[in-house]
Amino acid sequence: MSEIEIQLKKGVLGLCVLALLSRGDSYAYEIASRMAAAVDMGEGTIYPLMRRMQSEGLVTTRLEESPSGPPRKYYRITETGRTRLAEQVAEWRGFTAAVDQLIDGPAAAAPVQEGESRHDAQ
Repeated sequence: MSEIEIQLKKGVLGLCVLALLSRGDSYAYEIASRMAAAVDMGEGTIYPLMRRMQSEGLVTTRLEESPSGPPRKYYRITETGRTRLAEQVAEWRGFTAAVDQLIDGPAAAAPVQEGESRHDAQ
């Protein structure tokens, strides 16, 4: 995995978790499985992230009996979490649009030489 891929994933994990929880309550292993399938995130990453999100008031928890083992801790997004999600989605969309424009946009003007402004180069 490249360094840029690692950094991109680190930057959006919280956003992805909030997006998943905005669709319904879930437990950490289920979230980790969905994240692993989508962005190849390791399972061990989710637990510290969920603790941090809980301490920031972005999620709440409840225990629910499981038919296949011990009770599961389910996470639910809070209103604060929904607000944070909306902010992060707006930031993400603005950021990715800007990057897409730089990557795919029209050919850039001639490069600016050191000590010269864009205005001077034209």
